[in-house]
Amino acid sequence: MFQNGHCGVVEEAIPVLRIDEAAASISWYRRLGYVQEWEYRFEPGFPALVSVARAGGARLFLSEHTGDATSDALVCLRVDSLDAVAQEFGSEILEQPWGREVHLVDPDGNRLRIGDPAPKE
Repeated sequence: MFQNGHCGVVEEAIPVLRIDEAAASISWYRRLGYVQEWEYRFEPGFPALVSVARAGGARLFLSEHTGDATSDALVCLRVDSLDAVAQEFGSEILEQPWGREVHLVDPDGNRLRIGDPAPKE
């Protein structure tokens, strides 16, 4: 319900990323510290919709459904383990004006910019 022209507090926003093969994508995102929460298919053999999440609560939906999303999405993540991510993927840590980042591309062409946590003011 709207109050004072606002629709309330956003409790969670979940990016939906287009993937081709759920098992391969789940394996790749596991390297980033994600674990599979659930997988849904309308029927056996149909495209999958998978939820993966990190311990801190960052959640992604990975979808084999062609109408849900397109490849080449860009997602920015902040993690408390940037050095470990860079080491796991053999990636360079880039110094940006807003902080350190690692740039990755998942097996389906989705781009991830992974950075240190936001500075506390």
